[in-house]
Amino acid sequence: MRAGDRVEVAGTAPIWPDGHVDPDPYVQARRCLEIIAAALGELGASVDQVVRTRMFVTDAAFSEPVGRAHGEVMKDARPVSTMVVVKGLLDERWKVEIEAEAVTS
Repeated sequence: MRAGDRVEVAGTAPIWPDGHVDPDPYVQARRCLEIIAAALGELGASVDQVVRTRMFVTDAAFSEPVGRAHGEVMKDARPVSTMVVVKGLLDERWKVEIEAEAVTS
């Protein structure tokens, strides 16, 4: 969603077009970030304009692989970030869900 110079991408889940969900939390995070990058692009923004991310993980043990994937993709933007351990997500196969906010001006 675009609101002026802000682009918000909420609730990005690690789902491939065929419905597949890879069990690896690093791969899941990369998939979420790939979806976020595409959504930003559709609204005239880029990953480099991201100012905030929120990552929801189902186990604290996933913080390292998810954080590594986030760092690889967001290395130039360096957004403020929050990672929260949650009891569960909508699909039990999901280990991570990511949100992002970008500012385009």
